[in-house]
Amino acid sequence: MSTLTGKKALVTGGSRGMGAAIALRLAQGGADVAITYVQNEAAAKEIVTKIEAMGRRGFAIKADAADAGDAVGSVERAADDLGGLDILVNNAGVGVLGPIGDLSLADVDRVLDVNVRAVFLASQAAAGLLRDGGRIISTGTALGRYAGGPGGTLYALSKTALTGLTKSLARELGGRGITVNLVHPGPIDTDMNPADGPFAEPQKANTALGRFGSADEVASLVAYLCGPDAGYVTGGELVVDGGHSA
Repeated sequence: MSTLTGKKALVTGGSRGMGAAIALRLAQGGADVAITYVQNEAAAKEIVTKIEAMGRRGFAIKADAADAGDAVGSVERAADDLGGLDILVNNAGVGVLGPIGDLSLADVDRVLDVNVRAVFLASQAAAGLLRDGGRIISTGTALGRYAGGPGGTLYALSKTALTGLTKSLARELGGRGITVNLVHPGPIDTDMNPADGPFAEPQKANTALGRFGSADEVASLVAYLCGPDAGYVTGGELVVDGGHSA
């Protein structure tokens, strides 16, 4: 059912994994979609081709979320290319795992720049561009709600910061009917964390369902939050983690 017909969406980090699944699901719902990518232009163009095959407009924007100018510029360019903006999905992120004593200052800077600063800057830019009734959705992590084991301190820190941003921004933008929500995925089968990878079994064991989720299952939740049925859902943390935090 086309519940997003006429909507204009930007999905950061939309060339692969969860971002690609989200972009395609929004296009399936009727939205025109812009995505950002860092290096793999071919993968980004493939997603755009799939979006256009659905009869929607698609755009690929090269942007590194670690660069403050790119974080803001990608939102502005998406609104220009699409002819407006209704939806921002802050999906781009990086993960650096390891004992806290082994993490370098460069590791800390990059994770916080991409996972926190870029989300703030993109949301700030979008706040001035979104039409009334718009949507901002960010990708968190189940590790921000329940520690899965040692080594995830920096990553969990960066994603947990989005809780404060989400709740405060929901209050700030609520008067315009703009909703702001945070989605916490658990173990999701992607290139970065494959369900048959060397660290998969402990992650499966930590879920109630005993399996990895799919990128499409995350995309389904995001699409719901973008649609009219979720108009009264804001400032929330929604988990799609197979019971990881149960």
